[in-house]
Amino acid sequence: MAQVPEDIGCLNEECIAKDDCKRQEIAKNKTAREIQEFGGSQAKKCGKFIQK
Repeated sequence: MAQVPEDIGCLNEECIAKDDCKRQEIAKNKTAREIQEFGGSQAKKCGKFIQK
């Protein structure tokens, strides 16, 4: 599986790890080159999580 570049942001508001994820931060501050949603839920984070 290909690795997702670190400059891809995510705006998944229900993800359990959204406040700790760099993807959420760059999406909100508009520095991400692209926005996607990676499937985190209220019970788990996604496999594309990046620690702030």
